[in-house]
Amino acid sequence: MGAFLVFLQMGLLLLLAAMAVGATMAATVPLPAWVLASACVLLGLWTLAHNRIGNFNVRPTPKAGGRLITSGPYQWVRHPMYSAVLLGAAALAWASQPWAWLAWAALGLVLWRKSSLEEGWLAKRHPDYTAYRRRSRRFIPWLL
Repeated sequence: MGAFLVFLQMGLLLLLAAMAVGATMAATVPLPAWVLASACVLLGLWTLAHNRIGNFNVRPTPKAGGRLITSGPYQWVRHPMYSAVLLGAAALAWASQPWAWLAWAALGLVLWRKSSLEEGWLAKRHPDYTAYRRRSRRFIPWLL
């Protein structure tokens, strides 16, 4: 199931990118899309500064020997890379046609399911994950 969700995630991101090509080529990307894209990059870099490559996985299965990270963006959200992906996808949708928001919503559902699987496995692997889960949000600080 995890590999299938990654396949769906990548497919939806490619679809969103393809839908935004016209605006990008015509240099008509609206300012809010640039703001969202910048937020995506900043959040992604901040996340990588706290959870180094090699400790996380694109698939929802935790890495063997991986550490539970609760600092940086992880102190507020459990899946900041998924949040960054949603921000970047929102930038693509904003630069595209209104139908692109349906692909963005589908991506949100895929990431929600993927994070649910991941959280179950993390709780089994890391005894403190349940307490961490109670004090943090999934994607958006203080909200979701």
